[in-house]
Parts: sequence; C-alpha cells; structure tokens
Amino acid sequence: MKTEEGKYYPIYNRGNNKENIFFDTENYFFFLDKFKAYVLPYADIFAYCLMPNHFHFFCRIIDSIHFEKSIKNFFISYSKAINKKYGRVGSLFQGRYKTSEITSDSYFTRIITYIHQNPLASKLTDKLENYKFSSYSAYLFPHQNSSLKREEVLDWFGGLEEFIKSHRIIESSKVLKAPKS
Repeated sequence: MKTEEGKYYPIYNRGNNKENIFFDTENYFFFLDKFKAYVLPYADIFAYCLMPNHFHFFCRIIDSIHFEKSIKNFFISYSKAINKKYGRVGSLFQGRYKTSEITSDSYFTRIITYIHQNPLASKLTDKLENYKFSSYSAYLFPHQNSSLKREEVLDWFGGLEEFIKSHRIIESSKVLKAPKS
C-alpha cells in the first residue's frame, strides 16, 4: 500500500517464519536509532512497540516519496547489520512491512493502546511501564528525551490521566484485538 502525506498509518512486520528480529538488548536500541535516522525525518511518530519477533509503529506521513524510500533503506540497513553480526543469511523480515490507513478519529486512541498492550498480551511484562521497548513510558515521564508527538497524543486521550486510565481499562480486561479502520 502506498502511503500519502498527512495520513495516519500503523506500520508493522514480523520476523521471517515468525522468528526473532531482535536477538539481544542492543538490537532494540540499534533498530530505534536506525528508524530515527532513516524514517523520522519523513514521519511523525505517535507510538511504537518492539517485540522479540515483530514491531509496531503508529505514524503520520510528512513526505510520502522520501518515506517510502527511507523505510525501505531502513529495513535493508537493519537486516544487513543483523545478518552480519549473527552470521545469518537471507531475509530477516516476513516480506514487505504492512500498513493500513487509519481513517477514523476513534481509532487513534485504540491503535495506540493496542500497540502498547503487546508486551502485556505476550506476557513479557506484568506492567506496561516496565517494558523498555515501547513508547508507553515516554508518555508517563515527559522528562525523557523523545521524538514522539506526545502532546498531540495526550490531547487525543483528553490528557495524561485519561491516557493512563484508557490503558488500564484495556490492561485489566486483557482484551487485545487489532483495530480496524
């Protein structure tokens, strides 16, 4: 799917054959650094979560032509580095990244909570704020340096208190389904 400027998209993919794409802690930070270098100049980021075998980003495209080129180069760069470091060959990711346009305001908050709920649903943590590879804690601790559009997201939720409350409602219900636009 081609992206368009000014539109909102969840972007996600997983490891080839559902295998891991992150093999140690350093890989997660390397992935985020590469993402910032390649993709961030062409997209606003609202939420992310990196899981051992997949990732999610929620973004708004600023420059679709440069975004399409840069995200492709981002995946190639990361894959080559991981393959070299771990003596791997072949594809790291399961095909091209996936995306679908979010066209309804009501899904903005739902996609963000869905992304943040992944580590909880996979039993990688028992508290969202304890998971290191998600944007959730950046909303709780504004002093952290972040490239997220924090204020915009908090406005969608109606403030920090509602942001936390929305995540807790979903957290306590353990209902985790991908939103459809």
